Amino acid sequence: MTPVAPIPGFHLYDTTLRDGSQQEGLSLSVADKLAVARHLDELGVTYIEGGWPGAVPRDTEFFARAAGELELHTARLAAFGSTRKAGVDVAEDAQVRALVDSAAPTITLVAKSDLRHVTGALRTSGEENLAMVRETVAHLVGLGREVFVDAEHFFDGFVDDPAYTTSVVLAAVEAGAGVVVLCDTNGGMLPHQVAEIIADLRSRLGAAGSPQARLGIHTHNDSGCAVANALTAVRAGIDHIQGCVNGYGERTGNADLVTMLADLQLKMGLELVPEETLAETTRVAHAIGEIVNMPVTTRAPYVGASAFAHKAGLHASAIRVDPDLYQHTDPRAVGNDMRMIISDMAGRASIELKGRELGFDLTDEPDLLTRLATTVKQREATGYSYEAADASFELLLLDEMGRVPRFFEVESWRATSYQARDGSLESEATVKLGDDGRGTRVVEIAEGNGPVNALDTALRQALRSRFPLIDRLELQDFKVRILDAHHGTDATTRVLVSTAGAGLEFQTVGVGANIIEASWEAIVDAYTYGLHKSGLHTSGV
Repeated sequence: MTPVAPIPGFHLYDTTLRDGSQQEGLSLSVADKLAVARHLDELGVTYIEGGWPGAVPRDTEFFARAAGELELHTARLAAFGSTRKAGVDVAEDAQVRALVDSAAPTITLVAKSDLRHVTGALRTSGEENLAMVRETVAHLVGLGREVFVDAEHFFDGFVDDPAYTTSVVLAAVEAGAGVVVLCDTNGGMLPHQVAEIIADLRSRLGAAGSPQARLGIHTHNDSGCAVANALTAVRAGIDHIQGCVNGYGERTGNADLVTMLADLQLKMGLELVPEETLAETTRVAHAIGEIVNMPVTTRAPYVGASAFAHKAGLHASAIRVDPDLYQHTDPRAVGNDMRMIISDMAGRASIELKGRELGFDLTDEPDLLTRLATTVKQREATGYSYEAADASFELLLLDEMGRVPRFFEVESWRATSYQARDGSLESEATVKLGDDGRGTRVVEIAEGNGPVNALDTALRQALRSRFPLIDRLELQDFKVRILDAHHGTDATTRVLVSTAGAGLEFQTVGVGANIIEASWEAIVDAYTYGLHKSGLHTSGV
């Protein structure tokens, strides 16, 4: 085949589909891998490591299907595998043949670079390991493939025996490897060590006649320095970085490619992707999180829900004057947004900004802002929390403005649970809604999987005839927090309910002397808010 030309410029090499999938609890189907690859291409990465064909049947299938189903616009597909086995002819090695059969234009080989691993794990000599590297790289380059070499345990190996580790890098370079990637496989290095070792390696390569060898970096986060170590490597002249979206990976994860992309472009001035592509970062990170069923952590840099969230009143006062005073960068650059958190720390400025975020201009409403600030502090003192319950806060705001929607009037409700003769636990609820203004009163009785589910079911039944839209709203998550556990069964309870449907997604909060009372308040708020945001008019109750 025609030799694969190297991609010029800086390399963003993603290994989510291979190294990232080694995270505990993360398992990707072939369809998942194809979907993730498409999103990675949207992110503008240079390479997508699809997996280890020949060693993992699912990865072999991925490459077979990718040939006909995966259309990439910015990225090049890479297959991962190992050098030939000790004592085996490279042309006869089944694993090497599987890499060729994958038809991937780029092949990344993992090679031992720590002599202790060579003799202890591979159980071969240092010279044979060097021959394995040279021969496998040369064989694949001879077949027209672009070849990278991941020097496994490079940093630990260099500390132990820098001469041998350097010889592995030289063997790969001399055989035709396009990039030799320096791997902090155990994740224990610190930034100053990375800088010192790369400088030492460069000096040794220069002395050996290979001063321009292209180097890459692959870091793990066991010391909490994966991103910092990778950026340090870039400052030391490395222009090929590897990582995983959202920092996925075994143990504590790999360097987060999303964070590194934003840091390199926004902080270090490298123009790696177009501005409009960088603005898709938050969307892509969350989309991949949904596919792999590992949602983006709220505290993730740049793309997390809390990345640009502000809680303290002092912050809010400054942000009202200039958002940049308490933000390290414009959140819109990565497709995120500033968010105000309403809590007992909130002052008038926080509430004014939160109101603006929700579509209310409260600039000329000082008395309303004062009442709201006082109300929030009083309610949070009794257990309410509006930090993750924007819907309940908006209803509170509407109530203070005299505009709270009243779609229905709850006359009464009750829920009971009892044990049946067969030992099963049965739950039943009754909900009574008052006159809707047209002389109609509704009473519904429902059974459910526990008293809260029975109440939810009864209320939905009661509302269905008046508001058919209610069937499009679904309670998706239900979280309970005991606020004063030292009170035992008499403790105050807070419930947070997440609801989605009809194009909406929101959270409501309820507080009560028991879980049923708190849940009822959160559920009533959820249906009230859902009907309100759907544009329905109140029934006149």
